[in-house]
Amino acid sequence: MTVIPLNGIQFSYEDLGRGEPVVLVMGSGGRGRAWQLYQTPALTAAGYRSITVDNRGIPPTDICAGGFTVDDMVDDLVALVGHLGLGRCRFVGTSMGAQVVQELALARPDLVSQAVLMATRGRGDRFRRALSLAEIALHDSGVRVPDSYRAVVQAMQNLSPRTLDDDEKIRDWLEVLELSTTSGEGVRAQLGMEPFPDRLDAYRKITVPCLVIGFEDDLITPPHLGRELAAAIPGAAYELIPGCGHFGYLEDYQAVNKCMLAFFGERPV
Repeated sequence: MTVIPLNGIQFSYEDLGRGEPVVLVMGSGGRGRAWQLYQTPALTAAGYRSITVDNRGIPPTDICAGGFTVDDMVDDLVALVGHLGLGRCRFVGTSMGAQVVQELALARPDLVSQAVLMATRGRGDRFRRALSLAEIALHDSGVRVPDSYRAVVQAMQNLSPRTLDDDEKIRDWLEVLELSTTSGEGVRAQLGMEPFPDRLDAYRKITVPCLVIGFEDDLITPPHLGRELAAAIPGAAYELIPGCGHFGYLEDYQAVNKCMLAFFGERPV
């Protein structure tokens, strides 16, 4: 792990493998190392260089408790590309991370050769807005939620019924979620980026080749929102992974990695 001064903050990333670079951007509350369970090994085995980042709000990157915008996070990626001398390269994002990559592809297409966008959307809706506001209200109330309870709620929100009904799998998931649950002022700052505006019209101007991946059982970002986004981005491909929730890149990593690598191989840089 490397921590450097970047775009006015201390920024953390990890650079593994050799070959054409792929920058992976995690969702709200997630650490970059989550990609290293399954996506980084697949990328490096296929001859790519995997660069995972800890977004603003996630230590050891600065938590930026005063708040920030999606544009700040886009600028972080632009600065990282410049710092590492990557030039035009591939980006992968999930959830909030995908939304950041979408904005990067729109603002700086000269830096993005291909983009894989998982569990994402092009607009907000009433329920997603209500969920974000409820999470903000819970944080601001000062109530201390036990990690065990938060892990159970995260499992219900982010995993498929198939996983929830598998006693062996859900035991392991609950242990991992209880140990890895993130909270605090940095996560609160990330939540502050909601409500997500309607950006579908803007995304019609994206010229970067994009693959949108939806997950069939995703409650946080249901697949119809991803399909809608793919329809808005000119030439974008859409893949639906069955039997997965919001954490589909972990639940069925084989299917996700297969889609990602096939997309990269179809359009070599």
